[in-house]
Amino acid sequence: MNTPTPLSPAPASAAAVQQAADILREAIGFAPDAAIVLGSGLGGLADAIEGPVYLPYAELPGFAVSTAPGHAGRFVAGRLAGKQVLCMQGRLHFYEGHPMQAIAFPVRVMKAAGARALILTNAAGGVNADFSVGDLMVIEDHINFMGQNPLTGPNDEAIGPRFCDMSTAYTPALRTLAHEVAKAQGVRLRQGVYLGYMGPSYETPAEIRAFRLLGADAVGMSTVPEAIAAAHCGLPVLAISLITNMAAGMAGKLSGDEVIETANQKAAVLQRLITGIVGGL
Repeated sequence: MNTPTPLSPAPASAAAVQQAADILREAIGFAPDAAIVLGSGLGGLADAIEGPVYLPYAELPGFAVSTAPGHAGRFVAGRLAGKQVLCMQGRLHFYEGHPMQAIAFPVRVMKAAGARALILTNAAGGVNADFSVGDLMVIEDHINFMGQNPLTGPNDEAIGPRFCDMSTAYTPALRTLAHEVAKAQGVRLRQGVYLGYMGPSYETPAEIRAFRLLGADAVGMSTVPEAIAAAHCGLPVLAISLITNMAAGMAGKLSGDEVIETANQKAAVLQRLITGIVGGL
């Protein structure tokens, strides 16, 4: 009798997560106050870290390597705004061919290494017609349109529960802190729903119209698997999107180079905001 082929690889065990976490913790020398995932064009925040320690993902067991443009594919650890931070300078995407379990793995490792909060950033397309290129949006909730979930497969109760509550996946207290810091800095900070799309093709105008009807304010190709993994292992999450373009059918032709260029132009505002939020943790 033939054995059915699983839809995706089995999730890493708690022991595998802890093994990578121990190596990471030894390399950086501290338990981070916050872990930060830097999205497309936003890796420059790592340059502001004091006393940086670098660790390529390839040097950690169980880690996949990022191939997306503008993603360095390494950890950067050190001090930011007086706090100990651990940054992922580049993330893993489902469209690169990584299974969802591989995308969840770094989140679980950072939690096991002692991180007390996770800050996710991304470059996103604006779906809400009231948004403008360059806006920042705190994610209050998401819609998973990626077709898979990182919790699929056998569950290790040492990492998290079989059925994970997503009611407050984006931690309200951290959203409040973000708004307080933004107000103090004079930054307009929007709040809305992020729709995670598989990619790598951009959405069609018809899809964007449908997503707007579903209640999406922004769309992107990341963040959702990481937020689910964080909720599963009990890691508080704050997620902020930089609107780098208006979505398909709302402006001109879409280009990956344009997204990165806009992110580079507007990144300083987001970096300053993230620094203030870290200081307030």
